[in-house]
Amino acid sequence: MAHRDRRGLPLSTRSDRAAECYRTGVDLLLAAWPGAADALDAAIAADPDFALAHAARARLHAMRVESAAARASITRAADCVARGGTERERSHVAVLSLAIDGQSGPALARALAHAESWPRDALILSLPLGAFGLLAFSGRADHDQARVDLCERHAHAYEPDDWWFTTYRGWAHTENGAVARGRALAEQGFALRRENANGAHALSHALFEDGAGHEAEALIADWLPAYDRSGLLHGHIAWHAALAALERGDPDGALAIYAEHVRPGVTAGLSLNVITDTVSLLWRLGAYGHAVPAGLWDEVRAYAAPYYVKAGFGFADAHMGLLAAATGDRAAAQGRIDALTGLVEAGTLAAGPVVPAICRAALAFAEGDYGSCARILEPVAGEVVRLGGSGAQREVIEDTLLVALMRAGEAEKARILLDRRLHRRPSPRDARWQAQLTA
Repeated sequence: MAHRDRRGLPLSTRSDRAAECYRTGVDLLLAAWPGAADALDAAIAADPDFALAHAARARLHAMRVESAAARASITRAADCVARGGTERERSHVAVLSLAIDGQSGPALARALAHAESWPRDALILSLPLGAFGLLAFSGRADHDQARVDLCERHAHAYEPDDWWFTTYRGWAHTENGAVARGRALAEQGFALRRENANGAHALSHALFEDGAGHEAEALIADWLPAYDRSGLLHGHIAWHAALAALERGDPDGALAIYAEHVRPGVTAGLSLNVITDTVSLLWRLGAYGHAVPAGLWDEVRAYAAPYYVKAGFGFADAHMGLLAAATGDRAAAQGRIDALTGLVEAGTLAAGPVVPAICRAALAFAEGDYGSCARILEPVAGEVVRLGGSGAQREVIEDTLLVALMRAGEAEKARILLDRRLHRRPSPRDARWQAQLTA
């Protein structure tokens, strides 16, 4: 068994081509770069019994929400590994099996245990990390710190020139508030491999949190044209540029980016990204006092209709609540609130009571009852982190609270919140609002 993966772990295949295609496929998967599926399919064609190639293909199917294909691939991986895989490969397949089966709690526990024995198994270590990782969606209020702890615990296992680990380590520090360190690591990781959408994404976040929106816009404008539109993060990275434009007071520029890269029908992104990016940008646009062009909300509602019908995924539920409120669908909003409240009472909603509270507040905001919106959101503001996702994504909820306070005449509370936000992250939009409140 002479073949090894990119980080030196043994591979149970005798095929030179299968091993090389697997290494390439995993690189592309970790970089969210087009071509991963073709490379992994080539690995499987070269060695149909190569368990880890089937497992990586399953992971890629799962990322694209191709559930039946993901289950079929991970079942094939389990069959192959049972006939001759190593202990590490059996554990690798078991972790992915749990994740693909929707058993996120056991998958997280098993992934963390796996990393203790094989920290250089990057595909498994990647599962708890990221804005949509197992830690982010665990419902934990400390998931940002937990990601940093995980990266630092295993940093010794990675070389300084490991582009993947450096990128994710930087993103973890940025999200946990150590922005200077996070930005430096993100810049280092991105420089090591520019054909890395996760690298561009991590650096965009770092620039956003550093108050350098103009740098984020320049980075994305320079980098995005080389990233094929079929890439999973193409639309989402463009969303970051639209967000930066909106922050500096250019709604037309934000809408132009939205129309070209973000809106349903023009992006090949994950459904979760498409829904949350479109909803949050259009909601912000309206909350900031700009007109949302006719038809845009209806287009998002039509796209989102088949997804997340059943409540229980807090990050998606919050955005579906915003969508129902923005489109005046009170019945849908109330139905989701009732379902979420039932899950909270049953103790089965990971993110907890903050989720139905956000949906209730969104409905009040959309109906012009800003005082009620603020009263609902203020007590749970510290729990919004439990939704998961990134700070930039969750900020739409804090924006809603801030605008509700201003419109409800709660100027002093709004000033306190703005002072805290500006201390955390310089923002031209917040500076404008602060000036209005002190005028």
